[in-house]
Amino acid sequence: MAIVLGEPGTDGLSEVVGVLREWQHNGAPMQLHPGDLGWFWRFGAEATAAAVRTWSRDGRILAVGLLDHPKLLRMTIAPDARRDEELAQQLVEDMTEPERGVLIEGKVNVEAPMCALVQDLLSENGWNADEPWTPLRRDLTEPVKDPGVRFEVIGPEQAHVRTAMQRASFDGSTFTDERWHAMAAGLPYADARCLVAYDDQGNAVAAVTVWSAGPGKPGLLEPMGVHREHRGHGYGKAITVAAAAALQGLGSSSALVCTPSSNVGAVATYKSAGFQELPEVWDKYRDAQ
Repeated sequence: MAIVLGEPGTDGLSEVVGVLREWQHNGAPMQLHPGDLGWFWRFGAEATAAAVRTWSRDGRILAVGLLDHPKLLRMTIAPDARRDEELAQQLVEDMTEPERGVLIEGKVNVEAPMCALVQDLLSENGWNADEPWTPLRRDLTEPVKDPGVRFEVIGPEQAHVRTAMQRASFDGSTFTDERWHAMAAGLPYADARCLVAYDDQGNAVAAVTVWSAGPGKPGLLEPMGVHREHRGHGYGKAITVAAAAALQGLGSSSALVCTPSSNVGAVATYKSAGFQELPEVWDKYRDAQ
């Protein structure tokens, strides 16, 4: 059976989220997570569907990609298909040729599991390794200690608090109340939580969104930020510990996060919150042709 490149449409997003959930397991490589789609959902279901690509054989989805940006495809592959030669070759062809409707012309990046055959084929086709990222993992089989700050789970009435924290933590953030509500209406958010931490004066100082992939599976932190006026006081560690506790409460087996290796402060924050560094990963990029 031929491998078919497709777009799921809004009606097909449920199946895509479902297979991404299935592919998550302890010991899996850092890969696209249902929470990545969930965070993208802030742009709405139609935009999310338009950004997703699937590769299927005989009706079964074997690979899923998310165009986080027209020049960046983040993708993962079914565990039993990561060394599938036919699939890997098809992926490379579809990602290399702009007319296939995956990546545009010019310099582009692909994020894929490091153990997948597609990594080898991209290298053979002239793609290079980009800047390294550091994945980190915290085991959740043991109790999580109190984070040491007051925090609350954000519901629809407090959406403005969460969005304001995002804008105060990330330069150029476009997170609005409308986008929070769009994200919260998305399928993955049924197993997600937004948390905001407060200092002793009642100021919101840090925020995080956590995404469960279901009981017994790794959960994801995406994103976590500390208010630019309240940095250096341990609030990043505190909200990260709170995030781990929230994922534990959702039944997650572990908590995952990934940050550029050059962001040594973020790496140190996650390690201080009980996360362990995993081997570095990196995108593959193709220079403008």
